[in-house]
Amino acid sequence: MEDLNQNSNVPVMSTKDWVITLLISGIPIVGIVMIFVWAFGDNANPNKANWAKAALLMVLIVIGIYILFFAVFGAAILGAAGSGNF
Repeated sequence: MEDLNQNSNVPVMSTKDWVITLLISGIPIVGIVMIFVWAFGDNANPNKANWAKAALLMVLIVIGIYILFFAVFGAAILGAAGSGNF
C-alpha cells in the first residue's frame, strides 16, 4: 500500500482544471488519446491520473457488458431464426 504522505505536496485540482479536463476528454479522438496520456504519463497530476485510469476501467467494464449482452441476445435471435419460429 502506498504511503499516504507520498503525494502530500501535489496541488489540488481546481474546478476550472476539472472543467478543462472534462472538455478535452469529450473531444472524440483527442479525448481518448489524452485520457491514455493522463492515465499512464509521468507528468499528470495524480488526481487526474487516477480519474483517467478509472475512466478507462469503466469503459472496459461497459464493453464487457455489451459483448455479453450481444452474445446472449444474438444467440437467442440466431436460434429463433434457425428454428423457423422467427
